[in-house]
Amino acid sequence: MKPLEKLLKKPGSHLPARAPVPAPRQSLPRPTEDPAAPQPGGESRCLELRPPEAPLRSPEDPSPGGDREPPSPEPPPASRCGCGPAAPAPPERLLSALLERLPASGAHGRGCGAESLLDDIVLTHSLFLPTERFLQQLHQHFVLPRWEDGAGLRRKRAVLAVLLHFLETYKGLLQEEESAGKVIKELYLLIMKDTSLYRDLEDEILKLHRLVETVELKVADETPPPNKQVKPLFRHFRRIDSCLQTRVAFRGSDEIFCRVYMPDHSYVTIRSRLSASVQDILASVTEKLQYSEEQSTREDTLILVTVASSGEKAVLQPSEECVFTTLGINSHLFACTRDTFDSLVPLPEEIQVVPGDTEIHRAEPEDIANHLTAFHWELFRCIHELEFVDYVFHGERGRRETANLELLLQRCSEVQHWVGTELLLCEALGKRAQLLKKLIKIAAICKQNQDMLSFYAIVIGLNNAAISRLRLTWEKLPGKFKNLFRKFENLTDPCRNHKMYREVLAKMKPPLIPFVPLILKDLTFLHEGSKTLLDGLVNVEKLHCIAEKVRTIRKYRSRPLCLELEASPSQLQTKAYVRQLRVIDNQNLLFELSFKLEPGGQ
Repeated sequence: MKPLEKLLKKPGSHLPARAPVPAPRQSLPRPTEDPAAPQPGGESRCLELRPPEAPLRSPEDPSPGGDREPPSPEPPPASRCGCGPAAPAPPERLLSALLERLPASGAHGRGCGAESLLDDIVLTHSLFLPTERFLQQLHQHFVLPRWEDGAGLRRKRAVLAVLLHFLETYKGLLQEEESAGKVIKELYLLIMKDTSLYRDLEDEILKLHRLVETVELKVADETPPPNKQVKPLFRHFRRIDSCLQTRVAFRGSDEIFCRVYMPDHSYVTIRSRLSASVQDILASVTEKLQYSEEQSTREDTLILVTVASSGEKAVLQPSEECVFTTLGINSHLFACTRDTFDSLVPLPEEIQVVPGDTEIHRAEPEDIANHLTAFHWELFRCIHELEFVDYVFHGERGRRETANLELLLQRCSEVQHWVGTELLLCEALGKRAQLLKKLIKIAAICKQNQDMLSFYAIVIGLNNAAISRLRLTWEKLPGKFKNLFRKFENLTDPCRNHKMYREVLAKMKPPLIPFVPLILKDLTFLHEGSKTLLDGLVNVEKLHCIAEKVRTIRKYRSRPLCLELEASPSQLQTKAYVRQLRVIDNQNLLFELSFKLEPGGQ
């Protein structure tokens, strides 16, 4: 099950006054709202636009980064930069249509329909045209001969405008695209040699030069830089110095350390690329095992297996890539032979539970909430906006570009289980009620910080069936906090397509951290509700709706987050605790703990 499907569960009220002993919940399938139903927050415009039989039309002039009214079916007046609606076109001709619409000086005017179409195509072109082919077409348009006076120069300026916007949008992702990097460098050299562009576009040429240098394009025949820094994935190692570092974005070529366990729970530590295939990982493990006399005579072929804390096992195929970021919270990689597959069991620390006080009992709610917000903001900032498109529309093929998004989804699930873990490891009833009160207060502060990811995760965690059945604990909660939690439940209610949440989110100003799984749900509904190609023509309006979602994410991060966090030893201890949560993600084990604290019938 993907992290997104785990997170999109319908929460119910878990206060004892309304639900004394709710039944255990099962994961719900991906929501399938009626496209004709009204959607709050302006979403109906995106979700019902494109029935297969509808005619294709281009979106009207939008305002980037914000909510807008549904596009008018009437074409915009010709006085707007001379830009009329983009005509439906085959994938190979859409770029040509864009270049013709761009003004002679490039796409500069704010509010220009051509500028909007440029951003739409750059963000979503991979849905109908591979990036390498897109850049090859751009290269061809630059060298295309023109006989009309001035037409060739106008086309070159338009190509420069598209290339600049492309580089500004993709940035670090191009480091993973060897073939695309080669095309960009060839086009860059052509532009730098073309003196006809220098007279009026000197600033753009200099900007292009800076962008190409910043992106550090990767070309196949170039030697990779030596001594590349190894980045630690959180949860792989519990080192204070690692978890206190500011999070940085991961790329497929980044190298990480990872432990791969044997059936006897011994392990080898390997250094591997984040995008490494299962076959590459097994090759590294085999090389390590050759130094062990015990394993030197091994002749059986190894397989790579993921083992969850619940005991669930899954064999990974040799061709699978980027498996590190898709592991469950307490899942681990095991290397074994097929004969020893049945003997694999979770690590002892994932099964044995030791009740006791943790940092949450000592720290103030404000400190925990602020450190949650700061850490989740770092993770949210690491996600490239195109990862949202790749995650939904490309599936396995786009996994290399979605590592940071998958880590944030994993963290959201981790916070949910952290709530239940802390409560169920607290044996004293009075102390447990105080902890429940503190968690509700932390959720309130996260909401005040506009960290809706943490807020949602905590509320969902308190709605876990193993927590909601603790009647005695909930009865000790003060009435003020019972009412506050009911308001939180209403805010996270998925009825009417999360109407309450969308209304609150629309009133917030950046910076803010949204509930990311809901964005992925909206994109998935967009993808499944309309076709990208109709009769061989690109559904331009679908591309625009997708790009609008991405621009919304861009708006959320348009301002820096400013939180005053002290650097005292106690604050560093709280920071380390928040960034390295120890959680139980085995629902059966959570229920066992719950029934020990308050046996059935209470």
